[in-house]
Amino acid sequence: MNVILTVLQTIAPVFLLGAVGFVWVRIGLEYKVEFVTRLAMTLSVPCLIFVALMKTRIDPAALTTVSLAACAAYAALTVIFWAVLRLGGLDRRTYLAPMIFGNTGNLGLPLALFAFGEAGFGYAVVIFAVMAILSFTFGLWLVSGGGSPARVLREPMVAATLLGGLFLWQGWQTPQWLTNTLELTGQMAIPMMLITLGVAIARLHPSHFLPPLGLSLVRVAICTAVAWAVGYGFGLEGVALAVTILQIATPVAVTSYMLAEKYGADADAVAGLVVVSTIVSVVSIPATLGFLV
Repeated sequence: MNVILTVLQTIAPVFLLGAVGFVWVRIGLEYKVEFVTRLAMTLSVPCLIFVALMKTRIDPAALTTVSLAACAAYAALTVIFWAVLRLGGLDRRTYLAPMIFGNTGNLGLPLALFAFGEAGFGYAVVIFAVMAILSFTFGLWLVSGGGSPARVLREPMVAATLLGGLFLWQGWQTPQWLTNTLELTGQMAIPMMLITLGVAIARLHPSHFLPPLGLSLVRVAICTAVAWAVGYGFGLEGVALAVTILQIATPVAVTSYMLAEKYGADADAVAGLVVVSTIVSVVSIPATLGFLV
């Protein structure tokens, strides 16, 4: 019973804030997704990442191990899902990036924070940063058929990650007045991302649900198994292992749909993956947390 209550307390804020965004759009109120997303990704999320890394008390060596484990997990998922899509005769430009990269930002960060506290949040931020870098380079190349790796260097999240890592490594701290400002700015990120996730899902209208349901079930099973195996292989345990599994197994991100729309992939198919995998996560995330907490 205690485990059930803990899981409910963890997921309730996440899904309730997502529901706020969903209902907001359904009742006809205006919501500028582009503006909110840009505000979050260029200001609030970078502040969140920088402060989280600067203030974390986790051993830098442990964070390095988690980073390497995340890279290894995404590499393994790339190979596995490439084979799955080839066997299924599905378009890799449309499906491969969404199958590999989950919603480690909008969903993974708040889940890690509520389930595992500041320590878990520190690990989650590192995995989110790894995913963002890979997504803006390799993932973008998969969807667009090209793209410059230099683009990632212009992303504020990457700069915030590198700067936060430097402060963590050196043990530096910003002046308290600046830390308070950055922390307050970063606190906007999680509620904004969750509400925006609900808004985006409310606006997606996939034409088919059965094919994405099968892919979503296969994806969550493979992602969970790979994250577990890689975590054990890198010697992760406790909170570090739990957060790695949770982050790698998050559902397909809404940004996958935006990229598919922008670069001419099958956006409707990706929309189906986003919606259905998020619905599947209503069951899979509590089940995973119940085992990990």
